[in-house]
Amino acid sequence: MLLKRTLLNSAIAGLFATASIAASADLSSRYSDNDGDMIADIPAEKAQQVDPDTLIFAYTPVEDPAVYAEVWADFLDHLSDTTGKDVRFFPVQSNAAQQEALRAGRLHVAGFNTGGVPVAVNCGGFRPFTIMAGEDGSFGYEMEIITYPGSDIRSVEDIEGRELAFTSPTSNSGFRAPSALLRSDYGLEADEDFDTAYSGSHDNSILGVINQDYEAAAVANSVLNRMLARDVIAEEDYTTIYTSETFPTTAYGTAHNLTPALQEKIQDAFFSYEWEGTALEAEFSNSGEAQFIPITYEKHWNVIRTIADANGVTYDCD
Repeated sequence: MLLKRTLLNSAIAGLFATASIAASADLSSRYSDNDGDMIADIPAEKAQQVDPDTLIFAYTPVEDPAVYAEVWADFLDHLSDTTGKDVRFFPVQSNAAQQEALRAGRLHVAGFNTGGVPVAVNCGGFRPFTIMAGEDGSFGYEMEIITYPGSDIRSVEDIEGRELAFTSPTSNSGFRAPSALLRSDYGLEADEDFDTAYSGSHDNSILGVINQDYEAAAVANSVLNRMLARDVIAEEDYTTIYTSETFPTTAYGTAHNLTPALQEKIQDAFFSYEWEGTALEAEFSNSGEAQFIPITYEKHWNVIRTIADANGVTYDCD
């Protein structure tokens, strides 16, 4: 049975009135935010700015990194042409590895998963400026809780006393949103009212449910849709018992200390990219994306910060 609900129901909506929304005070002391836009400023001193000969790009670690190296190849050629730089794809194996690469200065351009964006902003100086969207400008994905056909978990309430797989603690749809939902709407606390497992990625959770390694899992349906389109899985392989409201999807941006001219060229590369006939179009059109559109962290990640606040997330990364 497909249980359609709204994540921002009365309980979650109440959090907007009471939760402390993350502000520039969450930024690591390594960065400044003089313009109040909640992201790290580009260093004012030229000596602190970098203009590397080679740009390192990483996409949020879902599914097989080798697959996405090919998916992004044409775009990275365009990025190279636009910036005049060599560009290399960095196949990160985990969210933690991607965050550390940014913080250590080994990553210049990246796409971070929804829940990982605040961590990257506050701890790594990430400057997000775009997400993928449909031709009409619509964007986002939903969190689904899935189980396998024939399971006796038929509703969210049935998760009590059972096991639910999450992806990683920084994931919005793979941990934070379902945790807030289960706590506020159903009175279910992780590791108290149900057992938890961490798969490491959405595709691992999906395949784990299908193979009955996990009884149920919270996943992003954008990943489900792409796996369906590639015939990695079939619709009859799983059952959805919950679907949330729409969240913003992967954010793309730059390291804070790239020179202003280079950051501008990188943005130009995203917004001037022609999708038609590319591997990027073939991969992401399955989940409705057809272009890059401008966003701001302050506006578009408000709901994600609220969910993080509801889960008691802090950014002690100095």
